[in-house]
Amino acid sequence: MMGKKIINKEVVTGAIDPTTAKIKLPVMISIPACSFLMGTSDEDIMRLQLKEADWAYEWSDNDLFESEQPQHVVHVAAFEIAKHPVTNAEYHYFIWDTSYRLPKGWNGFSYPDGTALHPVVGISKIDAEAYIEWLNRRTGLRFRLPTEAEWELSARGEDGRIYPWGNTFDPWRCNTSESGKKGTTPVGAYSPGGDSLWGAVDMVGNVWEWTSTIFMPYPYDPLDGREEQRLDARYVIRGGAWYYSRKLARCAAREGMMPNHSSPSIGFRLARTPEG
Repeated sequence: MMGKKIINKEVVTGAIDPTTAKIKLPVMISIPACSFLMGTSDEDIMRLQLKEADWAYEWSDNDLFESEQPQHVVHVAAFEIAKHPVTNAEYHYFIWDTSYRLPKGWNGFSYPDGTALHPVVGISKIDAEAYIEWLNRRTGLRFRLPTEAEWELSARGEDGRIYPWGNTFDPWRCNTSESGKKGTTPVGAYSPGGDSLWGAVDMVGNVWEWTSTIFMPYPYDPLDGREEQRLDARYVIRGGAWYYSRKLARCAAREGMMPNHSSPSIGFRLARTPEG
């Protein structure tokens, strides 16, 4: 009824159930209001230089950590973050329902065979917002992109760890170029070893993820204009991806892209402010 793909309804959250035509809501993780360490400290850089000297000294010498500094304390109100990035199967129903343009690499209104549970890629921020608008209209809920601060808290917890699992890189916990996969992997393929303290999967590696935040210097301040929505500003993407090395698979690593930019390494995940 809703397409030619046969999808396991038990594992694909967010999909439309063909028997009821109702959207199954994505699995959301509740994160309480708290303060956390955002950004990269001088101590973090020294730790990276000791453990990953092949690149950390070069980054330090060329001021490539500068956009992640200074490390500072940020207070974040309670919010919800999706357990995993939006998958091809979830995005497929949006395409089918709206005839929205296909991501690059799709044809015939369908994603490549065998990738139902892979994160959707080739998604601009504009595309992600169109999906969210559709999902909110169909569900009556208020999903959105996470802010940069929400994303980082979801990835690293309150204690400022470098990676979701601790302070030492482990290629068996995430999909980066070191893994040799040469493409995306199903969401949760590295669980539970690669999960964040909160239980979010694939927070580093697999795909970059859009945030709602303009790429501006630290400290993070949600009231200084960085949460404005514009077409002429670069927006923060987080998490690194399958195509990139461990250098960018850190909880504090950040890049900025124009909202119309798309890439086979960029996807997104949902967030929501609790009601009541």
